[in-house]
Amino acid sequence: RFRLIPSFGKGSIRRFPKNVSSMKQRVAWHFEDMLQCAIPAFEGLFPEEHDNIIRVLLFRMAEWHALAKMRLHSDDTLQLLDQSLRRLGTQLRKFSQLTCSAFRTMELPTEVSARYKRQHKGFESQSRMNTTNGTGPRPKSFNLFTYKFHALGDYVQSIRTYGTTDSYTTQIVSSFSRV
Repeated sequence: RFRLIPSFGKGSIRRFPKNVSSMKQRVAWHFEDMLQCAIPAFEGLFPEEHDNIIRVLLFRMAEWHALAKMRLHSDDTLQLLDQSLRRLGTQLRKFSQLTCSAFRTMELPTEVSARYKRQHKGFESQSRMNTTNGTGPRPKSFNLFTYKFHALGDYVQSIRTYGTTDSYTTQIVSSFSRV
């Protein structure tokens, strides 16, 4: 469905690759374009009660992302970013409780393969293998309790303290490691 979305403007929305879901060889603008076009691409894929939750969640994510990536902030825009984060958090919890619990999701074949390789690598190095772990796909659930979600709450204070992310660099610090 992403492939059906036409490009827009010069460098705004670029043409999507053939298999967006493979998530291979993606750069930041791929993810930004995917987020901006996700609402029409996902529309109608889920039952109505979940479709609405997902559309609102995608909108809240795009709204938060647009505010967070601004190059110039004022007290008003930081207040908007904070309010946007609160709405995003509410929608993420709703998505987790209502939508995620309604669907049984499993590991992707690539995840199963990677897990199988890790198990065999451990077997060869330790001369043992945990036979209780099957080779088939395991259930996989959405987890809100990760650092990525936790760190969203620090954006406003970080911008107040250090400025926007395009106004500083880690290049100076990383050059000390070469000395």
